[in-house]
Amino acid sequence: MTETVSCAVSISGLSKVFNAGKPNEVRALEDIDLAIDEGTFVSLIGPSGCGKSTLLRLIGALTHPTAGEVCVNDKSADQARLDRDYGMAFQTSGLFKWRSVTENIELPLQLMGWSKQERKDRAAEMLDLVKLSEFADHYPREMSGGMRQRVAIARALSFRPSLLLMDEPFGALDEMTREHMQTEVLDIWKKTEKTIVFVTHSIPEAVFLSERVIVMSPRPGRIAADIPVDLGERVFETREAPEFFECITEVREALRFEGNAG
Repeated sequence: MTETVSCAVSISGLSKVFNAGKPNEVRALEDIDLAIDEGTFVSLIGPSGCGKSTLLRLIGALTHPTAGEVCVNDKSADQARLDRDYGMAFQTSGLFKWRSVTENIELPLQLMGWSKQERKDRAAEMLDLVKLSEFADHYPREMSGGMRQRVAIARALSFRPSLLLMDEPFGALDEMTREHMQTEVLDIWKKTEKTIVFVTHSIPEAVFLSERVIVMSPRPGRIAADIPVDLGERVFETREAPEFFECITEVREALRFEGNAG
């Protein structure tokens, strides 16, 4: 019997216009249709200004569509946000410098009314997940950029959301740290089985991380290509495999075609 896979994100007829009807009107997205299965890792890539981050924010109900519909776990994006179905990680960690690592992870749990012991136990569990247990009592200023991003991911997952939205979380990191973080986030994905939607400007990063790469056109952003990535388990040697470079070329050509078309 074939196992039925649930749809984590369903987007239909989605458009987003900023400052509609004004001289500075911007058509950010147009006619987006996209379905993301539960438990999958999907990356969004495209030229600057194509609406990648806007699409992510629409999924997370941080902004609202001009037309069309976004559903998460078979409910509206707004309801999913109220139900705390989302965890979010951005390019900057957003940690509070006056709170320890544990206290930063505990913050959303505190706001949700978890008991002190529940918060402590969950923070310890999350620190073990991101391999930072020994830094529980440290402060953000005492940690590297990569470590701070791992804390941010731990915080985003602390309240057990089913969906993790990541907006260029490794963009500010050096190349070696970035590659290490890519491996770390894949390990977290395998252990938690969350659905991940990941925005990046890096073609190799998108290919290395993802099961699908969604290529977007120049503004107004549309889906130009939906490229499956079948590289098996990702290890260090994956980045040197011919199949890896073939997929990079496929994504690059899709981006180049859309850039010329725009």
